[in-house]
Formats: sequence, structure tokens, C-alpha cells
Amino acid sequence: MVWSVRGVLDHHHPFLSPMKLLSTFAAACLLQAAAVASTKPNVIFIYADDLGYGDIGCNGAKGVATPNVDKLASEGINFTDGHAASSTCTPSRYSIMTGQYAFRQKGTGILPGDAEMIIKPGSTTLPSIFKQAGYTTGAVGKWHLGLGSGKVDWNGEIKPSPNDIGFDESFIMAATGDRVPTVYIRNHRVENLDPVDPIEVDYKKPFPGLPDGKKDRATLKMDWSAGHNMAVINGIGRIGYMKGGTKALWKDDQMSQDFTREALGFIEKHKDQPFFLYFATHNIHVPRVPNAMFLDKSTMGLRGASIAEFDWQVGQVMQTLDKLGLAENTMVILSSDNGPVIDDGYKDEAKEKLGDHKPAGPYNGGKYSLFEGGTRVPFIVRWKGKVKPGTSSAIVNQMDFAASFAALTGVKLAADAVPDSLNVMPALLGESKTGREWLVEDSLPGNRLAYREGDWKLLLAGGRFPLQLFNLKDDLAEKKDLTAEHPEVVERLTKRLEEIRKSERTRPQS
Repeated sequence: MVWSVRGVLDHHHPFLSPMKLLSTFAAACLLQAAAVASTKPNVIFIYADDLGYGDIGCNGAKGVATPNVDKLASEGINFTDGHAASSTCTPSRYSIMTGQYAFRQKGTGILPGDAEMIIKPGSTTLPSIFKQAGYTTGAVGKWHLGLGSGKVDWNGEIKPSPNDIGFDESFIMAATGDRVPTVYIRNHRVENLDPVDPIEVDYKKPFPGLPDGKKDRATLKMDWSAGHNMAVINGIGRIGYMKGGTKALWKDDQMSQDFTREALGFIEKHKDQPFFLYFATHNIHVPRVPNAMFLDKSTMGLRGASIAEFDWQVGQVMQTLDKLGLAENTMVILSSDNGPVIDDGYKDEAKEKLGDHKPAGPYNGGKYSLFEGGTRVPFIVRWKGKVKPGTSSAIVNQMDFAASFAALTGVKLAADAVPDSLNVMPALLGESKTGREWLVEDSLPGNRLAYREGDWKLLLAGGRFPLQLFNLKDDLAEKKDLTAEHPEVVERLTKRLEEIRKSERTRPQS
């Protein structure tokens, strides 16, 4: 139903007085507002980094409590078969934004901190879909999709940035906490940069006279186990070299507070209009440097404290929605960019203090892996009053957000847009018990793929890994290879995966 001032006033009725007419118009406005609210909720996507399926309480975490995440799950749908598009960060984030498998696009592996933007401005993206639907869009936190075009000038205007692919506002880190530059970027410029102390970044050559993670290893606040031994910032070795920008450097133990402050500020600023917030936390990625107030919240050391800190961030968002009266008109989605990793390059005792906690839950593998633990991650959807709380075994994938939210908000997609994103909104809302019927799992780098269809899962051979076939109904941990017993299934799934890989799209033409 669509109402307008002209529509109401032009409907001349001999028995309507001016006051009755205005009253009727007011009622019509309320009806329209209610209709818009029901189809265009605010949307907040809380995106954790390296958080495993089993790293949250409602999925069986041990050694750390996640009361805010658990509350979110109890008030929404906890998906037991929810997936990131890849088992590593950049390709997962690329697929969310573009609705396209990362393996179709060169340069979508794990990016260095000085990489150029890998999403072409002007292309259809998740935030641009929301903008087309009348939303204000914001990105806060980890980016890791590249910035600029060619060599980035960190001391001037940085374009393209998230603001050039659909976001109205952004407050981000360029890549990850373990990569330079270790500064925040607000919209198109480095935050707090002093022009007399310009930033220089180089991923090949060190800057003479500055601390080095190898030669100055004994002075580090956190020792490295692999790779993080180039520039030393805040006493921590990083990937890549950096010079200058002293006043702009982030403080690692304040990062979660900084990103949370910006996320809450965006919500409060845009509380009176539909908004989409992409809140990509740094937790629980390395280096794990949680604020001191979380150090006693876990028996698992810094990794556990980082999980507790992430849970606090979730709680801050929930409390803000309650305070502003937005909880019932806001869909909150919580997930992770890939499965868990324990030692990812720093000696932070994550392995030694793991105890009986199982980061991937009942699944095998984790970050970088094609086993289920690589992409099957926490996946929670809450929309109070619209989504009935419970659990769902529907197969859902973050890449499908683009087509799903286009459908929810009434945006018509161009034929060539979001080519691999499917509309699974009925499953996300709990209206359907099925989501995807099949799933491609990606393990960049290496371009290895796996294909799931129902309970069957085929892992392609690559490098030191053989071709493998599993039946997840009987073998969640993917321990028993069935290739010899079911050659016909191997042949069918291999053929289907090859068809997908060679195609330009999997989203059906509408």
C-alpha cells in the first residue's frame, strides 16, 4: 500500500471534514511508516575476525564466557550450518561485498597493508544495495580489501576507499593489526596525521635506524613465532615496514574501544533513518592485545581475553539499541570471516592455555582449511518481533547477503550484479528450514575448492592434499574418506563444481 498527501486529499468524500481529512492522512502516514519499518529494518552486521564456531558459549565454548553473544543467540536464530565464503579473511570479505566468489577475481588472496582496492568503484556492492534502498551506510573496523589506486599516498587523500564503493562513512584500519600502516583512516584520510611527520610504508625494504623485529627481538613486548618480524610498532613486530605518523598510531589495547565508540556513534547519529552498519571488529585476530579489563575474564590467556572483549563489543551494541528504542526495528547479524587459528605468528600462549576448549567445535580444521572448521562459523540473526528465536540447520552463506537484502528492501538487481549471491532471506528470517541446496567452500591462498551438496562434501586435490569425499551426516569431523566407496558421487560432484568454476555466475536470472 502506498499513500501520499495528494492521494488522500484528492479523494474527495462529501462526509469528511478538514479535521477528519487530516486525521485520515495522519493514519495513512502511520501505516506507511509501519510498512517501511517492516520491510526496511536497520541492519547491523557484527563481523568477528578468526572467531571459531566453538568459540562462543552457545556453541559449547570452555574457558571463556560470552553472555552477550549468547543472549543475542537466545533472542534470534543460531545457525548451525552458517558459512563464511572462504577460510581466509580477504576473500571472505570480498565475497560479502560483491556477491561473487573470490576465485573468479585475481588478486583476492590475503592482501598486504599497502594493496590497492580490489573492488571496482561503481560496481554493485552490499552497501550500494542498501544505499539504493534509501539507507545510510557505514563501515567501522577492519577493512583488508585494499585502498587507493596504485601506490597509496598515506599523507593525502586516499581514494578509492570504502566511501567509493557504497559506504557513506567509514572509520577503518587498512588491513589487519599485524600489518602496517598501523593507523586509522576516516573516510579518505589518515586520522590524526601530523603533516610534519609523514607516513612511509614499504613491504620490501626496512627504513634505516628504526627498530626491526629480528635484530631487536629481545626488546619486543610480544615475541613472534613466524613472520611478524619487520617493523616494530608499540613494541610489537609487524608485517611490512613503516616510518612516521607517530601521532596517528593506534594503541593496540585501545583498538576495540576505538572501533566500538565509532560504531555506537554511527548508530546514534543515524537513529532516525534506516541505516546499515558493517562493524568489522579486529578481535580475535593477532596480535591479541586485549584491554587490561578483560585479562581476567578467561582461563585461556590472551586469546580467551580477546573473545571476552569481542563479547563486550556485542553487548555495547545491544545496549545502545535498547537505549535508543531501536531493538525491534534492527536486524543484527553476527558472524566471523573464517574459522579459528591458535598460533598465527605470535607467541601469546594460545596453544598452551587452550585446555579442553575446542575453537572449531565438533568440526575439523580452521582458518586456511577446506574442512568444515574453515568456513562453518558462528552465525546468528536477531530481529526482535520478526524472527522467532531458535536454531536452524539451513545452509546459509555470508555471500548471499547481497541478493537477500536486495529482496528484502525491494531493490531490483541488474543481471550482471552480485553474480553468485542467492536470496536466502526466508532462511535468515526463520521462515524456511532450507537455505542453499549446495555450497562452494574456498581455501585461498591455493585456489583449492570444496563442494557440498546435502550431506556430501568433496574436497579437490591440491598441493599435498588428495581428493577426498565425506558424508557429513555420519562424519562431522571429516575423518573417513569415502572416495573409493562412492566413485559415482565423486564424479557427479566433481562435474558440478567444474561447471560452477567455469561459469560466470550462479545467481539465476530473474
